[in-house]
Amino acid sequence: MSLYKQEFGQDFDLGFDLKEHPYLIDKSWHNDLCPSFYFKVDEQYYVLWVDYADEERREEDTSMKLLMREVMKNRKFMLVGGKIAFQCDFFTELEEWLKLYQTSNLRVDI
Repeated sequence: MSLYKQEFGQDFDLGFDLKEHPYLIDKSWHNDLCPSFYFKVDEQYYVLWVDYADEERREEDTSMKLLMREVMKNRKFMLVGGKIAFQCDFFTELEEWLKLYQTSNLRVDI
C-alpha cells in the first residue's frame, strides 16, 4: 500500500496514477496537511503537495497541486525562498510543466 494511502486514507484521490510517474517519491506524513512527493532535477529538489480535490477539506486556500523548490539538509526538506514554483488544480497542467524538466533527467539521488 502506498504511503500516502496509509497516512491519508485508501480513498484519497491524487488525480493521477502514481505508478505512471516513478520519479515521484512518496514522502507523505500524517502530520502534514496533505500527501507529498519529491523528485530531483539536476541539483534542485522539488516537493509536490497534492491537496484534497474537495475545497471544503483543504486547510489552506491554495490550488490542489503545489510544486515547491526545496533543499534537503540532514534528510529533511526545507523550503527555498518561500516561493511556489507552480500550482494548479489538474494534473494535466502539472504534466505540461514537468515536461520542461524531463530533458534535465528527472531523478532522485538519495
